[in-house]
Amino acid sequence: MTTAMNDQPLTRTTVDGEHLWQRLMALAVIGATPKGGCNRQALTELDREGRALLTQWCEAEGLRVRTDAIGNLFARRAGRQSDADPVVIGSHIDTQPTGGKYDGCFGVLAALEVIRTLNALDIETERPIELVAWTNEEGCRFAPCMMGAGVFTGKLSLEAARGRTDGDGITVGEALDAIGQVGRDADCPRRFAGYLEAHIEQGPILEDEEKTIGVVTGALGLKWFDVTITGMEAHAGPTPMHLRRDALLGATRVVEAVNRIGGAHGPDGRGTVGAFQVSPNSRNVIPGQVTLSVDLRHRDVETLASMVSEFQNTLAAIERDTGLETQVTPTADYPPQFFDAGCIDAVRRGAEAHECAYREIVSGAGHDAVYISDVAPAGMIFIPCENGISHNESEYAAPKHVTAGANVLLHATLELAGKAT
Repeated sequence: MTTAMNDQPLTRTTVDGEHLWQRLMALAVIGATPKGGCNRQALTELDREGRALLTQWCEAEGLRVRTDAIGNLFARRAGRQSDADPVVIGSHIDTQPTGGKYDGCFGVLAALEVIRTLNALDIETERPIELVAWTNEEGCRFAPCMMGAGVFTGKLSLEAARGRTDGDGITVGEALDAIGQVGRDADCPRRFAGYLEAHIEQGPILEDEEKTIGVVTGALGLKWFDVTITGMEAHAGPTPMHLRRDALLGATRVVEAVNRIGGAHGPDGRGTVGAFQVSPNSRNVIPGQVTLSVDLRHRDVETLASMVSEFQNTLAAIERDTGLETQVTPTADYPPQFFDAGCIDAVRRGAEAHECAYREIVSGAGHDAVYISDVAPAGMIFIPCENGISHNESEYAAPKHVTAGANVLLHATLELAGKAT
């Protein structure tokens, strides 16, 4: 390592954005869809191909590649302090069935480009740096989402995860074995000095405010429910309006209330009814039963609890006013998450060093970093995506934003890993 390179100011250390873009496009070929997106679901043969390409690129940079027992892929760049806990950077490369090129993949390949830049400039760090690609973040083939990070942090047992099945009855364990991605936990890091994840925003805020970087301070807490509203199906013609027990009419009140509750607790409140089934779903039959999902989110624990209480009061009022029956089943409960102040500051200083317009932002979606923040200092970097669209084949992030996000990741990683002198 030359002294001149080692003395190079961090503000002038930048990634090769064109090279990063080319690799994003090359990975997207594996599982490419006719509409320009990507279908590379977790633990499929296409996932194996994607992992193989990533491994090839990592080994070309001299990284030591391993997988743990759930298939999380780690690639290590040594530091001066060989036994020190590493700084870990990355995301995931599995996609939705009609996913895009950038969700997760940007974070993994930005991490690789950071390491490639350090190698090219002969920059040594005090701590090792580990690239990570987490297994099954999306959760579309195998539930739950963020599975690899969940097993790593103990939120989900390895045995439970390996036993989960897809729609064809194939277990996670069988799929892992089939693609040869079962490794040993002992070969992979179990403690992190810090974790950074770069990701597209998956929402419209940065684009709307013309900001290049989102300095992510945490993630919204969420509570999910399945609701069943039961009335009485009857013929639409002979049954007078005042004698009906219309389950759909009650369900529309739930939809209105959930959206009102989310809006009343802004700017961080969210309320969504995303799934809706009407029975018997016949043109001339009054609906006798409706099932629907409810998704409530906020960054404040007490406010989220208040939103749930308002939702429950709505159901009680529907029963009282209409004679309908309601049944509620909780299906998910994640508390609000707050990222580490040191990681947040490192990201902020990275944005400032590269003169990127930025704002603090809270993630409305779940990410692997949310789980990791329970066991290690963690932070995230967001870049804009066009029209806020994600989980969609038209998902797009501009090359200049991809480069900017990787530069901020580079700066923040060097700050956490420590530039050897």
